[in-house]
Amino acid sequence: MAEIRVSMRQVGPSTSEAEIRGHRVLVDRPLEKGGSDRGPMGGELLLAALGGCFLSNLFELIRTRNAPIHEVRLEVVGTLEGTPPRYTAIELVVGATTNEPELLAKFVAMAERACIVANTLKSGIKVTSRVRVATNGKP
Repeated sequence: MAEIRVSMRQVGPSTSEAEIRGHRVLVDRPLEKGGSDRGPMGGELLLAALGGCFLSNLFELIRTRNAPIHEVRLEVVGTLEGTPPRYTAIELVVGATTNEPELLAKFVAMAERACIVANTLKSGIKVTSRVRVATNGKP
């Protein structure tokens, strides 16, 4: 079993900062939702995580097979519904320049099967939370 950890801390009234392997990403709400708009919302980052995971696998397939597929583009479209709100559908729309559309379609299917985020979302996952109370200023 492997673990991946993301550390988060508050850096503003509505803003948090995620630290991931030394990279930092701000997460916030838009102004119209009471935030400071210093970064994308978590739900938007979920879509970006799916897109990034999927594309890294697709790019690797194209690279290792020296496939004639170029200028890859991806739009990740999430449909929000319900109370509480949640994504009820997510679509990955892939575009590229190629003379081999069948090969692109094959690679898209393979990249989706290899994507950790897609596999997690498709299977569902148990999400839990717990509290650690700060003592002496340290959580």
